[in-house]
Amino acid sequence: MGTWTVELAFAEDTEHTEAIAILRIPDGREVRGLGQAKRDPADRPVAEIGEEIAGARALSSLAHELLNVAAAEVEKNVRRDDPLG
Repeated sequence: MGTWTVELAFAEDTEHTEAIAILRIPDGREVRGLGQAKRDPADRPVAEIGEEIAGARALSSLAHELLNVAAAEVEKNVRRDDPLG
């Protein structure tokens, strides 16, 4: 068993926050997810809220991308001559 580390990076202005989640898997590939949040102009500017929302969305996107990577690996490794699978 190993440990995987996800890096979250943020870019923001007064109304928008973007987050990118980056996972470097042990074979050297990177999987990325993107998340965004937009502040309603009527709301107070609280950077942490935008980061939390954009970060959560980036992690959700990353999870979907990682599932796609895993599905591609499964597809690549399915034995076509195996009558059970």
